[in-house]
Amino acid sequence: MNAPAPTPEAEPLAGYRIGVTAARKAEEQITLIERRGATVEWAPFLSVEPNRIDAPALRAATQAVIDRPVDLFVATTGIGIRSWFDAAESWGLLEPLLATLGEAEILARGPKSVGALRRRGLRELWAPESECFEDVLAHLRGRDLNGLRIVVQEHGQSLSMVAHALRRRGAVVTVVTVYRVESADDPAPMFRMVDLVAERKLDAVTFTSAPAVASLMDVAGVIGRRDEVVAALQADVMATCVGPVTAAAFEMWGVPTVQPDRSRLAAMVKLLETELPSRKHGTALDVAGHTLVLHGDVVWLDGTPVHLSPAPLAVLQSLLVNPGHVVSRRELLAVLPGGATNSEHAVDMAIARLRAAIGTGSVQTVVKRGYRLVVS
Repeated sequence: MNAPAPTPEAEPLAGYRIGVTAARKAEEQITLIERRGATVEWAPFLSVEPNRIDAPALRAATQAVIDRPVDLFVATTGIGIRSWFDAAESWGLLEPLLATLGEAEILARGPKSVGALRRRGLRELWAPESECFEDVLAHLRGRDLNGLRIVVQEHGQSLSMVAHALRRRGAVVTVVTVYRVESADDPAPMFRMVDLVAERKLDAVTFTSAPAVASLMDVAGVIGRRDEVVAALQADVMATCVGPVTAAAFEMWGVPTVQPDRSRLAAMVKLLETELPSRKHGTALDVAGHTLVLHGDVVWLDGTPVHLSPAPLAVLQSLLVNPGHVVSRRELLAVLPGGATNSEHAVDMAIARLRAAIGTGSVQTVVKRGYRLVVS
């Protein structure tokens, strides 16, 4: 017995091509997206083991924290806090470190850092609902920091500018670099992903960390395609971020992003289900008595997938821009694959194939004007 054909509800991302840039939990993310019918292109933009720890430097920084009372401690990442405390434990320094930090006012950037602190018996005094580091800084702006000793746990990228800003206000700042995030070792997949974005061959790209955004832009700059990548992300390729910290990395490039209400992987994938179809003609239309939905490159006709070749698909996409409105033969000729090498006969053939696929009454010929979808 044959399995029933998938429906847009069962595979809401069928026909879409989505880029994944994550190194950590990449397999989990890819599986979640592929289960929803999408084709995935994967290129890790960070090292698979990105959290490189300089043990001697971290031990020296830990001892420096212990040696003097701390007034305020800023925790920025869960993995950073866990890695720091585990390393301190291996050196026999955990107990004095926790005692020093336990006397300080603790600010935590988000729930992951809160969880890591509480596992070691430390309690935060405040954490922003947004999970944005900028909101932690905003929380401090109205306060007198003169003479306060502030310890900031770095989150993989340099926070030296933050430290300088706090020092300008009179604080004595110690930045603890637990780890550094490094780019992936193999550049080939990154180059390919940049090309796919620049050439607008992807519908969306997902990002789960701000360093991955920075790495994408760095690679695009190296191969001379940064302007094309930014233009594509501003228009046709949806930048999908796991949360506000990652999304903030796109602000300097003027790239719009989408992000879930909760900074979780499953929530980000769920967001793709709703955002992509709504941006890519995902609304169901009544066309000549049939229900038609275009998901990416796949047409669903009354719940059954209809795979079109490039020419009729291009014609359908053009007709769907303004359903029911007439599109001239010249406009349809311009969107056909092959461009200037096509003749008007190519339009006739594409229309004939489209009618054969979705119904002969679906596309109406408007004499001397062009063609229109028969919608109600």
